[in-house]
Amino acid sequence: MDCSCMFSSLSSGCWRASLRAPGVRRNRAHQESQKKSLKVAFLVSSAVLVSLLSWSYLVCEDGVTEVLAHYSESLRDRFIEVPCSEDYDSHKRFEGCTPRKCGRGITDTVITREEAERIRRIAERGLSLGGSDGGASILDLYSGALSVGKHFVNLYRYFGNKIQEVFTEEDFQLYRDVRQRIQQTISQAFGISSSSMYLTKPTFFSRINSTEAKTTHDEYWHPHIDKVTYGSFDYTSLLYLSDYTEDFGGGRFVFMDVGANKTVEPRAGRVSFFTSGSENLHRVEKVRWGTRYAITISFTCNPDHGIGDPVLT
Repeated sequence: MDCSCMFSSLSSGCWRASLRAPGVRRNRAHQESQKKSLKVAFLVSSAVLVSLLSWSYLVCEDGVTEVLAHYSESLRDRFIEVPCSEDYDSHKRFEGCTPRKCGRGITDTVITREEAERIRRIAERGLSLGGSDGGASILDLYSGALSVGKHFVNLYRYFGNKIQEVFTEEDFQLYRDVRQRIQQTISQAFGISSSSMYLTKPTFFSRINSTEAKTTHDEYWHPHIDKVTYGSFDYTSLLYLSDYTEDFGGGRFVFMDVGANKTVEPRAGRVSFFTSGSENLHRVEKVRWGTRYAITISFTCNPDHGIGDPVLT
């Protein structure tokens, strides 16, 4: 809805109501009564006008919101194709992999809720070793990056052999299995070969709560484009490990399209994936209560930017 049109039509309507004058003479007492009535009507109309303009401002600022995936529904496959941006033209192209078909998908059938719970326990154990002072903590099993206070440490170097008591080989095998299934799902959705895709960094667990941000690393809610933030990204995926409205409030994933925001409500085991260019500008709503867990697993078409799966050393 165009805000200026709403303002114009509503204002003219208010003035038309104010200018309806009687066509016959009335006595002074009746005129005084009418003036009071008109004054009241004007004040009421003004209040309604202010309320509607405030509402229309918010609509124009945030756009209309459409829910792509409700937390209460179990989706087999949902895919929305969108036109590709030109972001990929500034990077080396790899035929059969670099996006020519762009879009976003959601599925609840690739990873089970039981598997999501097991993966969440991996995140909980790892993040129990540290955690940000602010509301957003990360754990990267490949690089070893772990939020601690206002900084990051390499948990493999910082904790040494203690890591063997925190994680098991079965944990890392589960991660590999999950990554492979997500990679296969993305390749099928976009019509490319999974062998042409490579896991790329960063790949990390995130834990978000409502604690006030202490550093810029805690400010996860800003709109961004993955291909701009991480040049190696071609395909991004998120596996949610907790449930919207049950484990946390806020924290929905928002695709910021022209004229309308499209949201994904997290659900344990739900996989959301999309091409990483500006056709999929997005943000995450601030978490209002509870704790939101997820893992980001992304892929590149450039073998020079590929990494191996994390291993327990």
